Amino acid sequence: MSEMVIKIENLYKQYRLGVLSHRTLYKDVQSWWAKARGKEDPNQTVDHVTLKKIEQTENGRFWALNDISLDVRQGEVLGIIGRNGAGKSTLLKILSRVTTPTKGQIKIKGRIASLLEVGTGFHPELTGRENVYLNGAIMGMTKSEISRKFDEIVDFSGISEFIGTPVKRYSSGMYVRLAFAVAAHLEPEILVVDEVLAVGDIDFQKKCLGKMKDVAEGGRTVLFVSHNMDAINKLCAKAILLSSGEIMERGNTNEVVKNYLKMEFKEDALYEQGEDKNKAINLRKITLLDSARKINAKLDYNKNFYVVIEYEVHQIVKGCYIWFTLKTLDDNIVFQTLDYDLNPSFIVERQCGYYNSEVEIPAKWLNAGQYKISFGITSYHIRYNYDRIDALSFKIIDNNDYLLAEAANRAGFLRPELLWRTKKL
Repeated sequence: MSEMVIKIENLYKQYRLGVLSHRTLYKDVQSWWAKARGKEDPNQTVDHVTLKKIEQTENGRFWALNDISLDVRQGEVLGIIGRNGAGKSTLLKILSRVTTPTKGQIKIKGRIASLLEVGTGFHPELTGRENVYLNGAIMGMTKSEISRKFDEIVDFSGISEFIGTPVKRYSSGMYVRLAFAVAAHLEPEILVVDEVLAVGDIDFQKKCLGKMKDVAEGGRTVLFVSHNMDAINKLCAKAILLSSGEIMERGNTNEVVKNYLKMEFKEDALYEQGEDKNKAINLRKITLLDSARKINAKLDYNKNFYVVIEYEVHQIVKGCYIWFTLKTLDDNIVFQTLDYDLNPSFIVERQCGYYNSEVEIPAKWLNAGQYKISFGITSYHIRYNYDRIDALSFKIIDNNDYLLAEAANRAGFLRPELLWRTKKL
């Protein structure tokens, strides 16, 4: 049996709710004076009713982690999942020594390389090259060890032409590329990766997942936090589910993910957002309509349904397309469609105005089950997303009576009724 590299016993982390600073001396003094007189804080951004309840019950404090105990062995790839605010990032920050626990014990054997939020670990005034050496030194590596890996790191990141530029001038995508390349190539015994990979483009995400797999197959340990359940399933053999700072479930990744998705699934047939004139083009509304053209998140397998997209163009836009991706709950892609397919002229130029696009999904096509739709408006030339939203979630229901159980419970995302021509020979 492989040796233990991380041992966590009865770990707690408590935070105090409130504002550290309003960023101006005047507002800080104003808030202090209101509190001293027992008055409501005029600069309070948290709902004061909610804050009052918290102050009455928890004295303005809450437990981000609550009695966490966990063992991780060498070579293990552990997925950590849960909704926002569940405590995932807090756990990784404690393991990475970014913050300290309120109480409890952690024992770690080996060097840890961490990729947490964009901005963690790099000095903004230093160049990419200098930050590579700085990160390696923090990990306890010698200059010659870092130099040996330097070209490989830069090549993987794909930003060689900017390696001499201060990282404060990097885009978030460039930052993540270099940060991941450093974390993965400086041969840590333990690699800790948070959801920050979502900032990169799809090709780079695949590259990162492949590298993490290589790291794990080399006998090193990986802790991976992600909302992408497909990536978690592919990379991790085991997973834990966090909720409200506690471990709700641990075990085989497929089972943990399946239970999490069932718990989190909420049917939603309507998404709306306000006008944003700062964007050249912006989404306004996405609706799921059943065959009777009523908003509905429960759809009949035997009937057509419609995805209706409304968006507004504030400035003439060139080289962009509207798309949506239909996926299973664990992020397997069923299909993707673009408005370019039948309207290639849109890619040339889109005039100002309010637009309505409707896509018809045929009956007897999607298998019974739960699905979600991600929507986007993307620039073709510079790969920029004006909008990218996980917008809708729905269920396909099959109420047919089948003589064979196999007829109803067929594998696959699609279940089309295809034309069979049969004759006796």
